[in-house]
Amino acid sequence: MGAFMVTRQTILSACAALAVMAGSLAATLGAAAQTPQHGIAMHGEPKYPAGFTRFDYVNDRAPKEGEIKLAAIGGFDSLNPMIVRGTPAAGIRWHVFESLMGRAYDEPFSLYGLIAENIMTPDDRSWVEFTLRPEARFSDGQPITVDDVMFTVETLRDQGRPNHKFYYGKVASMEKTGDRSVRLTFTEDGDREMPLIMGLMPILPKHVYEGQDFTRTGLTPMIGSGPYTIGEVDPGSSITYVRNPDYWGKHVPAARGHNNFDRIRYDYYRDANASFEAFKSGEYTMRIEDDPTRWSTGYDVPAVKDGRITREDLRKRTPSGMRALVFNTRRDVFSDIRVRQALGLMFDFEWINKNLFYGLYTRTQSFYDNSELASTGRPASPAEKALLAPFPDAVTPEIMASGYVAPRTDGSGRNRAQMRNALALLKEAGYEVVDAKLVDASGRQFTFEILVASPEDERIALTFARNLERLGIDATIRNVDSSQYQQRRQTYDFDMIFNFWSASLSPGNEQSFYWGGDSADTDGTRNYMGVKSEAVDAMIAAMLEARDREDFVTAVRALDRVLLSGHYVIPLYHAPDQWVARWNTLDHPQIQPNFVRFDTWWYSGLN
Repeated sequence: MGAFMVTRQTILSACAALAVMAGSLAATLGAAAQTPQHGIAMHGEPKYPAGFTRFDYVNDRAPKEGEIKLAAIGGFDSLNPMIVRGTPAAGIRWHVFESLMGRAYDEPFSLYGLIAENIMTPDDRSWVEFTLRPEARFSDGQPITVDDVMFTVETLRDQGRPNHKFYYGKVASMEKTGDRSVRLTFTEDGDREMPLIMGLMPILPKHVYEGQDFTRTGLTPMIGSGPYTIGEVDPGSSITYVRNPDYWGKHVPAARGHNNFDRIRYDYYRDANASFEAFKSGEYTMRIEDDPTRWSTGYDVPAVKDGRITREDLRKRTPSGMRALVFNTRRDVFSDIRVRQALGLMFDFEWINKNLFYGLYTRTQSFYDNSELASTGRPASPAEKALLAPFPDAVTPEIMASGYVAPRTDGSGRNRAQMRNALALLKEAGYEVVDAKLVDASGRQFTFEILVASPEDERIALTFARNLERLGIDATIRNVDSSQYQQRRQTYDFDMIFNFWSASLSPGNEQSFYWGGDSADTDGTRNYMGVKSEAVDAMIAAMLEARDREDFVTAVRALDRVLLSGHYVIPLYHAPDQWVARWNTLDHPQIQPNFVRFDTWWYSGLN
């Protein structure tokens, strides 16, 4: 007993000493964090040190001239990209508006000074302070001030898009701490990403928009602080951005080597086929291809053969994202997980890939496929299991053991084994086949609508519907124009849709916007499936609170497992590389960022 007491006392003394050391270390780190920094990383330290001159993936000697022409599908009726009303013209947010800090696209998530020359935040990231560059200007020549920053927070919080309201609603207070510095203090539900979220905020000129109804849509050109201004506008058909010769940020390291064109023009086309024909004839000059059929057979044209068009498979170093058929679980027909799982069995990827896509696609099996964040092929680690322990039913044993494995077929199109398994699940859910129709207990046939807005989606939907018909399910296809599709998607007025959720190497607050419970009943979010899950919310919270990359990856993989276990979507497919075609009037740096970004390209002057 005496020996135990001595040992216990020794342990207590050691713990006390460690506590003092930890407190001293925390104080030291806190003091260091509360000094102005040139950049900030979500986890760890930024790649580029103080005093860096440019990012590695840019050519800071690129010529500043010429024009790049791009394509968009559909149309537009608004020049305000920050409100729900209307469909904004492509590119406005990125060409016309600058943010407080600029992102480096060869890191998971790091920001460096842009409008703000530095950033300061404590270790707990409960607040952030930015010091603005004295030379920063709006395109009308007026300086960017602290008042503009505070006005932007208030305007986007109260009148902006749902994601703006969600993020900026976490700012509890704002304080002007100097002539060019502003401190934003966050609410208790803020998280470690908030300083970076605020760093990416576009800044609005108070002297232009104060007193206006910011939510009003229209075609009045907006005033920003970016490298371009809005030039010629042909409503619904085209928009041209013109380089601002007085752009204040051209020598800022985070902007150097970017924005190399005098003009950027987006032309709108009815659909992807019309867009492709226009590219082949030279009506626009750079195309990221998303159709394997076109990539395999469509580029057999003289301009490719004689070298005027170059085709490249550029490696993508970011997650594939999730393109999927989405179940609207708000609808009774899809409220039962067994129904969703059964329908997932009837999607025959192997047949579709072989017969429609020349075998060029890879089946998507994670919301973060093609990255270390994916749970695919990995057993849950002890750390993941600890995170998921309070939610024992949130992840299936199979997905806990090795991640999600999509159903496989032999590619013959018969799919008999999957059909038997699907019928068994549907029977468990209360359905039976009567006179070749799948009916519920009241005798009503299982029927639903797949909403589509493109020929490609319609083709896949029709193939899927034919498979479902074999089960006695009546799946109808409704093809609508892009504006109606967007409206119905934003208000969750659908049974099933196609959707793509992009993903980065550092997913953050947007995950709550994608599948957080609070966003399920708010119009305009991207929680199209209507997920309401305590486990999902807890994994998102753990992800946002992670201090290092290891804990962050653990939380994202756990979130991935929960989402996949819920069978909220039928995962589709992705291209392993980015297929890019360009006319030889364009060139790009040899070193590429994590994905294709044309703002580092330049006009080559060739014909």
